[in-house]
Amino acid sequence: MQVLVKRLLTDSSGATAIEYGLIAALIAVGILVGLNAFGDGLQVWYENIR
Repeated sequence: MQVLVKRLLTDSSGATAIEYGLIAALIAVGILVGLNAFGDGLQVWYENIR
């Protein structure tokens, strides 16, 4: 049982998965913010055409 606990405490593969998940979440937030800003600008552009 102690060997299993020591292995779980020293295993870092879960931490790597969490880091990749955080990076993916930050990229998604950046894309959403960028698309939101682009959409607002596009809407103003279309309103000026009319």
